[in-house]
Amino acid sequence: MRVLCLAVMLFAVSLVNASAGVEGSYGHGVTLPEVTPVSAIFDAPQNYVGKRVLIEGMIVDVCTSRGCWIFISGDRPYEKIRVKVTDGEIVFPVAAQGHLAQVEGIVQELRRSKQDVINWKRHLAEERGEEFDPSTVTGPEVTYRLRGLGAVIR
Repeated sequence: MRVLCLAVMLFAVSLVNASAGVEGSYGHGVTLPEVTPVSAIFDAPQNYVGKRVLIEGMIVDVCTSRGCWIFISGDRPYEKIRVKVTDGEIVFPVAAQGHLAQVEGIVQELRRSKQDVINWKRHLAEERGEEFDPSTVTGPEVTYRLRGLGAVIR
């Protein structure tokens, strides 16, 4: 029984330590006073491409190899936006997943050919150690993301 209690205590301490150091300011931090809902960006991207915005939500995924991107949940169910930062300028820790964040950046439009989409999705699958079936890609894609300039993680 004592061994079980000790194991549970050690596990709890490791969870607390995993989150230690995650909270704080990254890059240039945030300066904009008003949050733009992710849904507004997706509903009318032409109004936001090239503009600086502040978004907020839960970090639902983090690049496990270099910490160079995160996905932030949107304000609608199953909605998320990718935040890409310049490699090495900002490094998001994997332990940031599940934390709330405000991220400031420039909205970008990415247009990819079918082959570029295949290459991109293959790359993502390799990062995650997953299988990828190129036949799942049906054509070119247009996506929107934030070029992250700064963030605050809570």
